[in-house]
Amino acid sequence: MSAAAPPAPARLIALVPSLTAAVSFSIADILLKLIYASGMNVMTLLSLRGLLVVAFFWTWLRMSRPARWHTNRERVVAIGLGILFAMTMFGLLKAISLLPVSIAILAYFVYPLLTGIGGALTGVDRLGWRALLTALAAFCGLALMLGQQIGHLSLVGLGFAFAAAICRVISLLGTRAWLSGTDARVTTWYSMLPSAILFVAVALVADDWRFPGALWGWGAFFGAAVTTTLSTLLIYMSTNTVGPFRTALVMNLEPLLTLIFSMILLGEVLTPVQLVGAAIMIGALVLFQFVRAR
Repeated sequence: MSAAAPPAPARLIALVPSLTAAVSFSIADILLKLIYASGMNVMTLLSLRGLLVVAFFWTWLRMSRPARWHTNRERVVAIGLGILFAMTMFGLLKAISLLPVSIAILAYFVYPLLTGIGGALTGVDRLGWRALLTALAAFCGLALMLGQQIGHLSLVGLGFAFAAAICRVISLLGTRAWLSGTDARVTTWYSMLPSAILFVAVALVADDWRFPGALWGWGAFFGAAVTTTLSTLLIYMSTNTVGPFRTALVMNLEPLLTLIFSMILLGEVLTPVQLVGAAIMIGALVLFQFVRAR
């Protein structure tokens, strides 16, 4: 006899980490544009943010020690995820620096579709024809949105966005497959440490440090550091609690909120056709998760 499903309030509470992560990431997306406008470049941003995050988690894990640390195997997996995280963040931040933030985030958000497809290819999940049709609709929505300005968009920026999405898919599936039940703080620590070292090393070799030229730029930097760190931790927690697919479903709020915030706060303008394409994509992403889960 199958176990009874948890009550609705418990299911809603389980979604709080991913809901908070979606809102937090959308805020960070907007702050990134302000950081770049203040004169900071991507590698300086990633290096300083990485150092702050490592210091924060080092302090936290010593003030409140985990019930258990990772095994050697789990540690190796988490470090590998850290390299993937570094690639994800660099790709996404480069995309945002080269594209309108709304388009960069929507291009990056092919990752929920790729998560489902990747799960099916690896045997973690199954995809029926309905799920494939909704995935096709989402890609058509993205094509409709990009097609209106493709001649004016950075193809390199789009490439960075799609590469970041692929790295994100591997991270989600890897976390669920090999780190289920581990302390999310420890996973974050082992992931952030190698990525921070990598970013600082590259920045030192390139010797191209560019800092914000105004106080508001530093404020945006610290705000982005807090929101992205919080979001990363919450995604690990959500992936362990409700799984990668439900996490990806809830994270569909991020492009919607980012689209709204970018139009209100940054003055970005999308044509009616692009808005229709964005609506089709976001709607199809949500439907894809529901159809896939059946």
